[in-house]
Amino acid sequence: MDILQLLTYLSGVVFVVAFAAKLLKYFTMPMHVRWELYPIPHEGKPYGGSFFEEVDHWKKTRHKDHMAQYAFMVPEILFIRALYEDNRPLWYVTFPFHMGLYLSIGGLVFLVIGAILQIIGLMPGTSALAQLVHSITIILAVIGFVLGAIGAVGLIIRRLSDPLLRDTSVPIDYFNLVWLGAIFVTSFLVWLTDPGFVVSRNYLASLLTFKPRPELSALQIINLLLFIGFWAYFPFTHMTHMVSKYFMWDKVKWDDSPNVGDAGVDAKIKTYLGYPVTWAAPHIGAEGGKKTWADVATTNPWTEQAK
Repeated sequence: MDILQLLTYLSGVVFVVAFAAKLLKYFTMPMHVRWELYPIPHEGKPYGGSFFEEVDHWKKTRHKDHMAQYAFMVPEILFIRALYEDNRPLWYVTFPFHMGLYLSIGGLVFLVIGAILQIIGLMPGTSALAQLVHSITIILAVIGFVLGAIGAVGLIIRRLSDPLLRDTSVPIDYFNLVWLGAIFVTSFLVWLTDPGFVVSRNYLASLLTFKPRPELSALQIINLLLFIGFWAYFPFTHMTHMVSKYFMWDKVKWDDSPNVGDAGVDAKIKTYLGYPVTWAAPHIGAEGGKKTWADVATTNPWTEQAK
Protein backbone atom coordinates (compact mmCIF):
# COMPACT_ATOMS: atom_id res chain seq x y z
CA MET A 1 0.00 0.00 0.00
CA ASP A 2 1.47 3.34 -1.05
CA ILE A 3 0.64 6.87 0.08
CA LEU A 4 -2.02 7.48 -2.58
CA GLN A 5 -3.90 4.33 -1.67
CA LEU A 6 -3.63 5.16 2.01
CA LEU A 7 -4.99 8.67 1.43
CA THR A 8 -7.86 7.22 -0.59
CA TYR A 9 -8.78 4.83 2.21
CA LEU A 10 -8.54 7.61 4.79
CA SER A 11 -10.73 9.96 2.77
CA GLY A 12 -13.32 7.21 2.49
CA VAL A 13 -13.29 6.64 6.24
CA VAL A 14 -13.63 10.38 6.95
CA PHE A 15 -16.52 10.62 4.49
CA VAL A 16 -18.43 7.67 5.95
CA VAL A 17 -17.92 8.65 9.60
CA ALA A 18 -18.61 12.37 9.14
CA PHE A 19 -21.63 11.78 6.92
CA ALA A 20 -23.05 9.21 9.33
CA ALA A 21 -22.61 11.70 12.18
CA LYS A 22 -24.49 14.35 10.22
CA LEU A 23 -27.32 11.94 9.42
CA LEU A 24 -27.52 10.99 13.10
CA LYS A 25 -27.76 14.68 13.95
CA TYR A 26 -30.65 15.09 11.52
CA PHE A 27 -32.46 12.04 12.92
CA THR A 28 -32.10 13.17 16.54
CA MET A 29 -32.98 16.85 16.16
CA PRO A 30 -35.87 18.14 18.31
CA MET A 31 -39.40 18.09 16.96
CA HIS A 32 -40.22 20.97 14.68
CA VAL A 33 -42.94 23.56 15.02
CA ARG A 34 -45.54 22.29 12.58
CA TRP A 35 -45.95 24.41 9.48
CA GLU A 36 -49.52 23.45 8.55
CA LEU A 37 -48.82 24.24 4.90
CA TYR A 38 -50.92 22.67 2.18
CA PRO A 39 -51.12 20.97 -0.22
CA ILE A 40 -49.07 18.05 1.10
CA PRO A 41 -48.22 15.57 -1.68
CA HIS A 42 -48.92 12.40 0.30
CA GLU A 43 -52.50 13.56 0.92
CA GLY A 44 -53.22 12.84 -2.74
CA LYS A 45 -55.96 15.48 -2.83
CA PRO A 46 -56.00 17.26 -6.22
CA TYR A 47 -57.60 20.39 -4.72
CA GLY A 48 -54.86 20.71 -2.09
CA GLY A 49 -56.95 19.86 0.94
CA SER A 50 -56.08 17.98 4.10
CA PHE A 51 -57.38 15.05 6.08
CA PHE A 52 -57.83 17.52 8.95
CA GLU A 53 -60.95 18.70 7.10
CA GLU A 54 -62.67 15.38 7.77
CA VAL A 55 -64.96 14.93 10.75
CA ASP A 56 -63.28 12.98 13.60
CA HIS A 57 -60.15 12.65 11.47
CA TRP A 58 -58.09 11.45 14.42
CA LYS A 59 -60.28 8.36 14.71
CA LYS A 60 -59.80 7.31 11.09
CA THR A 61 -57.04 5.26 9.48
CA ARG A 62 -54.51 7.37 7.57
CA HIS A 63 -53.89 6.49 3.93
CA LYS A 64 -50.76 8.23 2.68
CA ASP A 65 -50.10 8.29 -1.07
CA HIS A 66 -46.33 7.73 -1.03
CA MET A 67 -46.15 7.60 -4.83
CA ALA A 68 -47.57 11.13 -4.99
CA GLN A 69 -44.88 12.20 -2.53
CA TYR A 70 -42.10 10.64 -4.61
CA ALA A 71 -43.62 12.12 -7.77
CA PHE A 72 -42.99 15.53 -6.23
CA MET A 73 -39.56 14.80 -4.71
CA VAL A 74 -37.83 13.14 -7.68
CA PRO A 75 -38.37 15.96 -10.21
CA GLU A 76 -37.35 18.51 -7.58
CA ILE A 77 -34.15 16.64 -6.72
CA LEU A 78 -33.15 15.76 -10.29
CA PHE A 79 -34.37 18.79 -12.19
CA ILE A 80 -34.57 21.50 -9.48
CA ARG A 81 -38.14 22.27 -10.47
CA ALA A 82 -38.76 25.04 -7.93
CA LEU A 83 -35.77 27.05 -9.20
CA TYR A 84 -36.94 26.51 -12.79
CA GLU A 85 -40.29 28.03 -11.89
CA ASP A 86 -39.02 30.84 -9.66
CA ASN A 87 -35.66 31.90 -11.14
CA ARG A 88 -35.20 30.60 -14.68
CA PRO A 89 -31.93 32.47 -15.45
CA LEU A 90 -30.20 30.93 -12.41
CA TRP A 91 -31.63 27.51 -13.26
CA TYR A 92 -29.84 27.55 -16.61
CA VAL A 93 -26.47 27.23 -14.84
CA THR A 94 -27.59 25.44 -11.69
CA PHE A 95 -29.24 22.54 -13.51
CA PRO A 96 -26.19 21.48 -15.58
CA PHE A 97 -24.02 21.76 -12.46
CA HIS A 98 -26.22 19.45 -10.39
CA MET A 99 -26.94 17.07 -13.26
CA GLY A 100 -23.20 16.92 -13.91
CA LEU A 101 -22.69 15.89 -10.29
CA TYR A 102 -25.36 13.19 -10.49
CA LEU A 103 -24.06 11.76 -13.77
CA SER A 104 -20.45 11.84 -12.57
CA ILE A 105 -21.41 9.98 -9.41
CA GLY A 106 -23.29 7.48 -11.55
CA GLY A 107 -20.21 7.05 -13.73
CA LEU A 108 -18.09 6.42 -10.65
CA VAL A 109 -20.55 3.80 -9.40
CA PHE A 110 -20.40 1.96 -12.72
CA LEU A 111 -16.61 2.27 -12.75
CA VAL A 112 -16.55 0.50 -9.37
CA ILE A 113 -18.86 -2.20 -10.78
CA GLY A 114 -16.49 -2.54 -13.72
CA ALA A 115 -13.55 -2.96 -11.34
CA ILE A 116 -15.41 -5.70 -9.46
CA LEU A 117 -16.20 -7.49 -12.73
CA GLN A 118 -12.54 -7.20 -13.71
CA ILE A 119 -11.48 -8.77 -10.41
CA ILE A 120 -13.64 -11.83 -11.10
CA GLY A 121 -12.30 -12.09 -14.64
CA LEU A 122 -14.95 -10.31 -16.72
CA MET A 123 -13.42 -7.72 -19.05
CA PRO A 124 -14.85 -5.36 -21.69
CA GLY A 125 -14.52 -6.97 -25.10
CA THR A 126 -14.75 -10.52 -23.75
CA SER A 127 -17.85 -10.18 -21.57
CA ALA A 128 -21.14 -8.66 -22.72
CA LEU A 129 -21.96 -7.57 -19.17
CA ALA A 130 -18.57 -5.96 -18.63
CA GLN A 131 -18.83 -4.22 -22.01
CA LEU A 132 -22.26 -2.84 -21.13
CA VAL A 133 -21.01 -1.54 -17.78
CA HIS A 134 -17.96 -0.06 -19.53
CA SER A 135 -20.12 1.78 -22.09
CA ILE A 136 -22.52 3.16 -19.46
CA THR A 137 -19.53 4.32 -17.39
CA ILE A 138 -18.11 6.38 -20.24
CA ILE A 139 -21.46 7.87 -21.26
CA LEU A 140 -22.42 8.95 -17.73
CA ALA A 141 -18.96 10.17 -16.75
CA VAL A 142 -18.10 12.18 -19.86
CA ILE A 143 -21.48 13.90 -20.09
CA GLY A 144 -21.29 14.54 -16.36
CA PHE A 145 -17.82 16.09 -16.60
CA VAL A 146 -18.89 18.44 -19.39
CA LEU A 147 -22.16 19.52 -17.76
CA GLY A 148 -20.50 19.90 -14.36
CA ALA A 149 -17.71 22.10 -15.74
CA ILE A 150 -20.18 24.27 -17.64
CA GLY A 151 -22.35 24.61 -14.56
CA ALA A 152 -19.45 25.43 -12.22
CA VAL A 153 -18.11 28.16 -14.50
CA GLY A 154 -21.63 29.45 -15.12
CA LEU A 155 -22.39 29.67 -11.41
CA ILE A 156 -19.16 31.53 -10.71
CA ILE A 157 -19.95 34.04 -13.44
CA ARG A 158 -23.54 34.33 -12.27
CA ARG A 159 -22.51 34.99 -8.67
CA LEU A 160 -20.07 37.66 -9.80
CA SER A 161 -22.41 39.38 -12.24
CA ASP A 162 -25.74 39.26 -10.40
CA PRO A 163 -25.79 41.97 -7.68
CA LEU A 164 -28.16 39.99 -5.45
CA LEU A 165 -26.11 36.81 -5.66
CA ARG A 166 -22.85 38.73 -5.29
CA ASP A 167 -24.04 40.36 -2.08
CA THR A 168 -25.07 37.04 -0.56
CA SER A 169 -22.07 35.00 -1.72
CA VAL A 170 -19.13 34.36 0.59
CA PRO A 171 -15.59 33.23 -0.32
CA ILE A 172 -16.33 29.59 0.53
CA ASP A 173 -19.02 29.52 -2.18
CA TYR A 174 -16.48 30.43 -4.84
CA PHE A 175 -13.89 28.09 -3.31
CA ASN A 176 -16.28 25.13 -3.55
CA LEU A 177 -17.23 25.92 -7.14
CA VAL A 178 -13.60 26.30 -8.22
CA TRP A 179 -12.66 23.01 -6.52
CA LEU A 180 -15.53 21.11 -8.13
CA GLY A 181 -14.84 22.76 -11.46
CA ALA A 182 -11.22 21.62 -11.24
CA ILE A 183 -12.38 18.06 -10.57
CA PHE A 184 -14.68 18.11 -13.61
CA VAL A 185 -12.02 19.57 -15.91
CA THR A 186 -9.19 17.28 -14.81
CA SER A 187 -11.53 14.28 -14.96
CA PHE A 188 -12.38 15.16 -18.56
CA LEU A 189 -8.67 15.50 -19.38
CA VAL A 190 -8.01 12.13 -17.73
CA TRP A 191 -10.64 10.61 -20.00
CA LEU A 192 -8.95 12.16 -23.06
CA THR A 193 -5.64 10.53 -22.10
CA ASP A 194 -7.30 7.24 -21.04
CA PRO A 195 -10.53 6.95 -23.12
CA GLY A 196 -11.51 3.61 -21.63
CA PHE A 197 -10.76 4.60 -18.01
CA VAL A 198 -8.52 1.53 -17.96
CA VAL A 199 -6.02 2.98 -15.49
CA SER A 200 -8.80 4.34 -13.27
CA ARG A 201 -10.52 0.95 -13.23
CA ASN A 202 -7.22 -0.77 -12.42
CA TYR A 203 -6.65 1.67 -9.56
CA LEU A 204 -10.08 0.90 -8.08
CA ALA A 205 -9.38 -2.82 -8.48
CA SER A 206 -6.12 -2.37 -6.54
CA LEU A 207 -8.04 -0.67 -3.73
CA LEU A 208 -10.61 -3.46 -3.57
CA THR A 209 -8.00 -6.22 -3.57
CA PHE A 210 -5.36 -4.42 -1.45
CA LYS A 211 -2.77 -4.96 -4.17
CA PRO A 212 -0.14 -2.56 -5.60
CA ARG A 213 -1.68 0.19 -7.70
CA PRO A 214 -1.00 0.83 -11.39
CA GLU A 215 1.33 3.63 -12.48
CA LEU A 216 -0.49 6.97 -12.64
CA SER A 217 0.37 10.02 -14.70
CA ALA A 218 0.84 13.42 -13.08
CA LEU A 219 -2.60 14.47 -14.36
CA GLN A 220 -4.22 11.37 -12.90
CA ILE A 221 -2.56 11.96 -9.53
CA ILE A 222 -3.75 15.58 -9.47
CA ASN A 223 -7.27 14.48 -10.36
CA LEU A 224 -7.20 11.77 -7.69
CA LEU A 225 -5.99 14.15 -4.97
CA LEU A 226 -8.63 16.73 -5.91
CA PHE A 227 -11.35 14.06 -5.76
CA ILE A 228 -10.42 12.29 -2.52
CA GLY A 229 -9.77 15.64 -0.84
CA PHE A 230 -13.25 16.84 -1.74
CA TRP A 231 -14.74 13.48 -0.77
CA ALA A 232 -13.42 13.91 2.78
CA TYR A 233 -14.34 17.60 2.87
CA PHE A 234 -17.92 17.25 1.58
CA PRO A 235 -19.70 16.12 4.82
CA PHE A 236 -18.50 19.27 6.60
CA THR A 237 -20.07 21.64 4.05
CA HIS A 238 -23.54 23.05 3.44
CA MET A 239 -23.63 20.99 0.25
CA THR A 240 -25.12 18.14 2.27
CA HIS A 241 -28.42 19.93 1.66
CA MET A 242 -29.03 17.22 -0.93
CA VAL A 243 -29.74 14.99 2.07
CA SER A 244 -31.12 17.53 4.55
CA LYS A 245 -33.71 18.49 1.93
CA TYR A 246 -35.40 15.13 2.48
CA PHE A 247 -35.71 15.80 6.22
CA MET A 248 -37.04 19.27 5.48
CA TRP A 249 -39.83 17.81 3.39
CA ASP A 250 -40.66 14.58 5.18
CA LYS A 251 -40.07 15.66 8.80
CA VAL A 252 -41.01 19.35 8.74
CA LYS A 253 -43.18 20.55 5.85
CA TRP A 254 -45.10 17.31 5.36
CA ASP A 255 -45.31 15.86 8.86
CA ASP A 256 -49.04 16.07 9.53
CA SER A 257 -49.45 13.09 11.87
CA PRO A 258 -51.86 14.05 14.66
CA ASN A 259 -50.78 13.71 18.28
CA VAL A 260 -53.51 11.58 19.83
CA GLY A 261 -52.06 10.89 23.25
CA ASP A 262 -48.67 9.47 22.29
CA ALA A 263 -46.76 9.33 25.59
CA GLY A 264 -43.39 9.62 23.86
CA VAL A 265 -44.43 12.67 21.86
CA ASP A 266 -46.03 14.28 24.91
CA ALA A 267 -42.81 13.81 26.91
CA LYS A 268 -40.75 15.41 24.14
CA ILE A 269 -43.10 18.38 23.89
CA LYS A 270 -42.95 18.88 27.66
CA THR A 271 -39.15 18.91 27.51
CA TYR A 272 -39.02 21.31 24.57
CA LEU A 273 -41.46 23.72 26.21
CA GLY A 274 -38.95 24.06 29.06
CA TYR A 275 -36.21 25.36 26.74
CA PRO A 276 -35.31 29.07 27.15
CA VAL A 277 -36.22 31.44 24.32
CA THR A 278 -33.43 33.74 23.15
CA TRP A 279 -35.21 35.57 20.36
CA ALA A 280 -34.75 39.34 20.66
CA ALA A 281 -37.93 40.40 18.84
CA PRO A 282 -40.12 42.42 21.25
CA HIS A 283 -43.34 40.69 20.16
CA ILE A 284 -41.93 37.39 21.50
CA GLY A 285 -41.34 38.77 24.98
CA ALA A 286 -38.52 36.32 25.76
CA GLU A 287 -36.72 38.80 28.03
CA GLY A 288 -33.27 37.72 26.93
CA GLY A 289 -33.74 34.03 27.61
CA LYS A 290 -35.47 34.44 31.00
CA LYS A 291 -38.68 32.89 29.68
CA THR A 292 -39.27 29.40 28.36
CA TRP A 293 -41.34 28.37 25.34
CA ALA A 294 -44.16 27.47 27.74
CA ASP A 295 -44.07 31.02 29.14
CA VAL A 296 -44.09 32.56 25.68
CA ALA A 297 -46.90 30.31 24.48
CA THR A 298 -49.15 31.13 27.43
CA THR A 299 -48.62 34.88 27.82
CA ASN A 300 -49.16 37.99 25.74
CA PRO A 301 -46.03 40.20 25.86
CA TRP A 302 -48.03 43.34 25.00
CA THR A 303 -50.40 42.71 27.91
CA GLU A 304 -47.45 42.07 30.19
CA GLN A 305 -45.82 45.35 29.13
CA ALA A 306 -49.05 47.25 29.74
CA LYS A 307 -49.02 46.13 33.35
